[in-house]
Amino acid sequence: MRAGAIDLHVHTSISDGTLTPSEVVRLALRHGIKVLAITDHDTVEGVPEALQAAAGSALRVIPGVEISTHLADAELHILGYLIDHTHPVLADTLAHFRRQRLDRARRMVRRLEDLGIPLSWERVLDLAGQGVVGRTHVARALQEAGFVGSIQEAFREYLGRKGPAYVPRPKMTPGQAIELIRSAGGVPVLAHPWGLTSFIPELVRDGLQGLEVYYPGYSVEIVAELERLTRQYDLVCTGGSDFHGLDEAPENQLGAVSVPKACLRELEARKQRATS
Repeated sequence: MRAGAIDLHVHTSISDGTLTPSEVVRLALRHGIKVLAITDHDTVEGVPEALQAAAGSALRVIPGVEISTHLADAELHILGYLIDHTHPVLADTLAHFRRQRLDRARRMVRRLEDLGIPLSWERVLDLAGQGVVGRTHVARALQEAGFVGSIQEAFREYLGRKGPAYVPRPKMTPGQAIELIRSAGGVPVLAHPWGLTSFIPELVRDGLQGLEVYYPGYSVEIVAELERLTRQYDLVCTGGSDFHGLDEAPENQLGAVSVPKACLRELEARKQRATS
């Protein structure tokens, strides 16, 4: 399996990506990717379409999810791999969080109106399509309407944590997300963990099973330290591009990060151990 043939961190238009699950699958096949995990934010609604699109091809699609959580003053994202995406508790819990995302986005649009920025709520919904409505869709609407020059500017000036239109939303704790993923038969992994390593001991006690070691922009030194932490805490390694669309930076393009095949084998072994 060539370098970049495994990508375990991929988003679609079902959350804040720009390509549908089927389009992501077709792109992965063109790039020679062999294993792809669909890890949309707080939803598994894109997994069935991706599985169907990849059926009969050389591409294996792994059902996954990325759940936003909050601990102390930090936001931590927990990836779930090899989950049962039809699990009823998982589906109900994620549906609740999607409703919260919708309410949050609507409140952000109202705050923008109060700031003299009349943004169309209908257009935000159109941009989200069938996906989970979130800040990114508000940012795209701002850019499209000419209020900002880029999505990055929208977050910097209005929608970031210190921005005047920012609205916080309730989140799970990492422990709750880990428990939810494990209840659905999945393997919980801390996404893009650099800068969050002080939380690892607590997360391991809560049942964390892995770290996203291979990630865009991580230096050789960072990767080496994260590999050391996986050995210290008996965690699996994963990695991926955090792909959101073709307009992303080169380091976030599909298959841009090299993930060792051994990581996938260990991920599968943890899944087997948990269900045996």
